[in-house]
Amino acid sequence: MQIIQPSTFHEFEQYYRLRYEMLRKPWHQPVGSERMEDDDEAIHLMAINEETGEIMGGCRVHKESDTEAQLRFLAVGPKYQNKQVGRRLLQAVEEEARKLGAKDLIVQAREYAKNFYKRNGFTEEHPTHLLFGEVQHYQMRKPLY
Repeated sequence: MQIIQPSTFHEFEQYYRLRYEMLRKPWHQPVGSERMEDDDEAIHLMAINEETGEIMGGCRVHKESDTEAQLRFLAVGPKYQNKQVGRRLLQAVEEEARKLGAKDLIVQAREYAKNFYKRNGFTEEHPTHLLFGEVQHYQMRKPLY
């Protein structure tokens, strides 16, 4: 597995397709809803299967404030789940967040992802928003020592 920052049209096409398939399509959201206005200001990361060139997972991180970076859109393809892909992406995000000067990494985690983040050093702070009227999110935080 290799963690890269997508840079070509094809890499970004794979990246956004995974983001849509995992985080929008199951809730019947339209294609395009996986893209955000501030994507150009974020650092995007993707895990690549070095043997096949296939995307395994992806996410993005951006500076939220002087002391916080925010992780968003962490997704791992179905056949790569429970194979440390999310953990490796998270480690890469933490490294990028430190380079941005962040002291803390925050995430708005979906209910089913809270345990993943807890296992990786995050603490739950409070419920935040209800996405698509049904997907509860929780703010979680990890200090970046």
